[in-house]
Amino acid sequence: MIAVPHAGRDYPDDLLARMRDSTVSALRLEDRHADVLGKAIARSTGAGLLVAHAPRAMLDLNRSADDMDWSMVADSAPPSGTRHSLANRRARGGLGIVPRRLPGHGEIWKRRMERGDLENRLAGIHQPYHAALRGALHQLRDRWGAALLVDLHSMPPLPARTGGRPGAEFVIGDRFGASCDRALVAAAFSYLEAQGRQAAHNRPYAGGFVLDHHAAPARGIHALQIEVCRSSYLDGRLLEPSGRAAGVARLLSGLVRLLANEVASIARPGRFGLAAE
Repeated sequence: MIAVPHAGRDYPDDLLARMRDSTVSALRLEDRHADVLGKAIARSTGAGLLVAHAPRAMLDLNRSADDMDWSMVADSAPPSGTRHSLANRRARGGLGIVPRRLPGHGEIWKRRMERGDLENRLAGIHQPYHAALRGALHQLRDRWGAALLVDLHSMPPLPARTGGRPGAEFVIGDRFGASCDRALVAAAFSYLEAQGRQAAHNRPYAGGFVLDHHAAPARGIHALQIEVCRSSYLDGRLLEPSGRAAGVARLLSGLVRLLANEVASIARPGRFGLAAE
């Protein structure tokens, strides 16, 4: 199953009107055209695909529903039982479930949002997205004995490494070993190395809420986050797909096929059927 949670580009007019500089904020928050890669991979491999159309500026689907900076909300006391922003590192840093600020850019919004607006976004976007993803993964697992989620993202170019070597083109995240069988990670790195591509493991991106919430290797549901450098498939301005995008999609399609074979080899059909029933 391929999921693309951060490439949404459907911006309602009222959302754009609330943003201080919608062009800069939107582009920096988006996994720009990662959905183009996801669609090409799904067509090539037959993998399932879930693409979010709502932009990350509206709601970050890789964050927990309580990962909120409540000072952004006009009636800002969090609901009973919800973590306060002070206990929430991501929200304090400006990148909670509704992003507040960007490094080097500052505040995203002109004014605070209403509680009802947040609740509508959670009920209309966050809950259905994760329900759909959970249902698809459980269906795959119950049919085949195991399922693999590839959570597809893009990243800005990473800085050069020691010795002047270029930064990694791909980052494979598995929550430091918690979200999938290690054989899947090993297979991914072997494949990328054979293709002459530089890859890093968990740093600087180990995965987030999607992997924490959906991965359950002991119950046959494995998950990897794959970050792709935007300069690999976008033009020089990092705005539109370049002529290299098709090649990157073919590369990732080969990786998905390999991982499908690997997850099939560790699947045990029927193991989870009774529990599911």
